[in-house]
Amino acid sequence: MAEAAPRLSAAAAEAAAARLPALVVEADRVASTVMQGVHGRRRAGHGDAFWQFRPYTAGDAASRVDWRQSARSDRLYVRETEWEAAQTVLLWRDPTASMEWRSDKRLHPKAHRADLLLLALASLLLRGGERVRLLPGQGRAFMGRAALPALAAALLRPGVGAPEADATLPRHARLVMFSDFLQPLPQVQATLSSFAARPLRGQMVQVLDPAEETLPYHGRVVFEGLEGEAPLVVPRVETVRVLYAERLAAHRAALAAMARAADWGFLTHRTDHPPQAALLALWQAMGSAP
Repeated sequence: MAEAAPRLSAAAAEAAAARLPALVVEADRVASTVMQGVHGRRRAGHGDAFWQFRPYTAGDAASRVDWRQSARSDRLYVRETEWEAAQTVLLWRDPTASMEWRSDKRLHPKAHRADLLLLALASLLLRGGERVRLLPGQGRAFMGRAALPALAAALLRPGVGAPEADATLPRHARLVMFSDFLQPLPQVQATLSSFAARPLRGQMVQVLDPAEETLPYHGRVVFEGLEGEAPLVVPRVETVRVLYAERLAAHRAALAAMARAADWGFLTHRTDHPPQAALLALWQAMGSAP
């Protein structure tokens, strides 16, 4: 997407640091809720971590027989280890000012919900032994469940610009992008094309405030831009509500079509809906892709 001013000022960075522990705890809680309802991503293969015992079958090497376990019964058992080909998953959250918007003080800004989903996904990935990197970043990979607080701290540091498919990104990694994706469609297309050429596959997660979908206002309303756009005065909002819904639906359909063309997934989420549902859908989508 287009380059943006730093997400946080120096003063706002202190506020972000203050909410960091609570955000990490909430993300871990959301991840734990989802983990209870899904199967892990463990697979048999070459590695050191024990996975399970299974009965010996013809063709198994004698060296793989676990004699201690076999001595407890009248059958031979093979000790299987877990496949340890860790995958690199790249995560990015849109840092632009529009993500800081919310229509109601009872709702979190889109940025907060995107951060929560990103960290909850990271928690699941780190538990599963995957490597996690933030974009943009210095190429640091986070591994292990204990790395979640450090990843969260890196996420909330001031950052600029869009993710870039530069030479430091591992080929065939996965990328998950959290944004409202309300930018002009050519900008989104250019970003997806640059990643598809790597090749990188991934998921787009569109995070919207409910008012951005329903336009629930009445009468004369002044809409002020958050990223330098000129104010827009609408004399009677209710007269444009249907047209607005049609335009938003067309924009979303175009985003979904771009994602399909790049062999990516596309999910939507509203900030007034539980984060667990979005995380579960995202986790299942990532698990079903090769």
